[in-house]
Amino acid sequence: MELIKHTHVEVRGLKLHVAEIGTGPKVVLFLHGFPEIWYTWRYQMTAVADAGYRAIAIDFRGYGLSEQPAEPEKGTFMDLVDDLVALLDTLGINKVFLIGKDFGSIPAYLVAVVHPERVLGVVSLGIPFLLPGPNAVRNDLMPSGFYITRWQEPGRAEADFGRLDVKTVIRNIYILFSGTEPPTARDDQEIMDLVDPSTPLPPWFSEEDLSAYASLYEKSGFRFALQVPYRTLGIDCGITDPKVTAPTLLINGQKDYVLKFAGMEDYTKSEQQKHFVPDLDIVFLEEGNHFVHEKLPRQVNELIINFLNKHSN
Repeated sequence: MELIKHTHVEVRGLKLHVAEIGTGPKVVLFLHGFPEIWYTWRYQMTAVADAGYRAIAIDFRGYGLSEQPAEPEKGTFMDLVDDLVALLDTLGINKVFLIGKDFGSIPAYLVAVVHPERVLGVVSLGIPFLLPGPNAVRNDLMPSGFYITRWQEPGRAEADFGRLDVKTVIRNIYILFSGTEPPTARDDQEIMDLVDPSTPLPPWFSEEDLSAYASLYEKSGFRFALQVPYRTLGIDCGITDPKVTAPTLLINGQKDYVLKFAGMEDYTKSEQQKHFVPDLDIVFLEEGNHFVHEKLPRQVNELIINFLNKHSN
């Protein structure tokens, strides 16, 4: 960890936090989800650097040590896409492998669709190919207390999270997202009420890890995070007939709660996904959950490095 260098790079008028380790012409760009941050890739960054790659992980705009946009409530996934391409331009990187986790997989797929000439390959952890739009996640087919529905409601998550300190919010979400069922509240509950304060952290996630996450979210808060991904997820991004032509690897934990979203497991395992991503391989890790790369880093690192080596000729 101490070998990872930290800088800020100005991209489209905002300073983005960039963590980096390794050297050479073969570059891997890691894209975090929520409630994660660059630190979520600590095991993968060192592994791919040791395998001869230059590993870069960012905090998206509005997250962690990156600057907030002037109007967070207007943010979209395409802002992240444009940031990523501008970052590559600024760093003088022509082509890159993109590795996304959770919502970070969506801009990875979108960059591969819109700028295929920049992408050597895509690895997604837990998220099949999705375009932002009304069918990305079918809230209408989920219970009314479904966490995404709750967090899309303006002000509701802010009030829920605001009762607690940032560290407790991150702790609760990590515990909830480590389960096998989508977090869903009763009408008389909020999402934070679903976690008993005595519940321990998962054994693979330490108090030190929690403190690292919390310190970064204490700086950024949750304002942009609630907009992107949650409140912009159902808004059409304007892309028709998308195709990811780059080789793609989808790594899924079999115990990931996202598979319980309406229609998600069927779509993930169907041939339908190959219409959008023709060169797709899918691997399920039986003991993996939503945080498959943190729970099973050795297995995930091996899959990633084998993929990188196969497609970096």
